[in-house]
Amino acid sequence: MRDPRRLVGIALMCVAPILFASLDATGKWLAGAGVDPLLTTFMRYAVNVALVTAFLNPITRPGVAHSRRLPLQVVRSLLLFGSTACNFLALRSLQLAETVSIQFAAPLAVALLAGPLLGEWSSRLRLAAVAAGFVGVLVIVRPDTLAAKPAMLFSLGNMLCYALYVLVTRKLAAYDSSATTIFYTGLAGLALMAPLLPWIWTAPASPQVWGMLVAVGLFGTAGHWLLVLAHARAPASLLAPLIYTQILWSVLLGYGVFGDVPGAWTLLGALIIVGSGLVLIAEDSLIRRSKRRRAERRQL
Repeated sequence: MRDPRRLVGIALMCVAPILFASLDATGKWLAGAGVDPLLTTFMRYAVNVALVTAFLNPITRPGVAHSRRLPLQVVRSLLLFGSTACNFLALRSLQLAETVSIQFAAPLAVALLAGPLLGEWSSRLRLAAVAAGFVGVLVIVRPDTLAAKPAMLFSLGNMLCYALYVLVTRKLAAYDSSATTIFYTGLAGLALMAPLLPWIWTAPASPQVWGMLVAVGLFGTAGHWLLVLAHARAPASLLAPLIYTQILWSVLLGYGVFGDVPGAWTLLGALIIVGSGLVLIAEDSLIRRSKRRRAERRQL
């Protein structure tokens, strides 16, 4: 008999990538409308912080602002801000398919950096998958492509910032509650951007631009909220591969909204990166099952 909670989790996980692809498409549209990508980044976190603090604050959740590792929370928030800013800067001149493909190399960077930074050393299979994944990145970011599209460097910066963000999030899990971490997620980036607002602010040219700026925050916040709801209902090993459907939605939105057709090298690199990521997910699932079985045997 199928578990209805798992089916709901799968459904939620299928919607989240649509929202993330819509977030990127909206950011690219705003850049085309002349909006400074840093202003778009500011609005992404202003809306997020407003929504989060409306439901999660020291009044509704006493003690939520207390962190045992406050400097690390600040670093985490700044890394996420850096990731978002780099992504919006890249989207000014790159296709959605290009930016999201490079972004999906972040789990490979996490697997590589987790050893020296967290003591989580990778097996030979994982290292081989990481190496293959970075070959996929090189297929997309070739020397000739990088010379023609230097914005690829912003996408690589996005990928690296997000990988470090994931590692810092893992580190914080041992010290702070998830509620505290969510509370601080957008605060440092918003505080960093607020003093710069007079220099980057340009009045939106139309109500449509205003709506798109708000939509950036709504898409991002709703997407991450659905991820949380999905993982509360289904195991990560079942849900993780579904995040790669974002590439499909990015290609469709890129073509439908901007008329972008991804090149053969981009598609090939994306396939290599996705394949490498799926290998990491499969191995992680096998390791978890093995640990569970050993624990069950010890209890018998």
